[in-house]
Amino acid sequence: MALSLPETDEHPHFENASFRVRKKIFATLNEKHNRACVKLTELDQSTFCLYDKEVMYPVPNKWGKQGWTNINLAKIPEEMLKDALETAYHTVNAGKKKGG
Repeated sequence: MALSLPETDEHPHFENASFRVRKKIFATLNEKHNRACVKLTELDQSTFCLYDKEVMYPVPNKWGKQGWTNINLAKIPEEMLKDALETAYHTVNAGKKKGG
């Protein structure tokens, strides 16, 4: 799903797969724990996390305060996952010009 977004590449990131646009990570996938993590704005994070704290929740450290948000892939509806990935993609890609 993440790779369907324009200019997205997949690269290793520690033990996870990361999905990047213009070399910036917008999502990671931890297959072992069936969890994804996306980069959101503070407002988007608080909105998504209202749905269910067992489905989407901030990473429990300083990264969570920077918008990194865990997703329980076993429990999230497909459309919500798609929306979260697209939101993270646009968050990271906002204001970036090609080549700069």
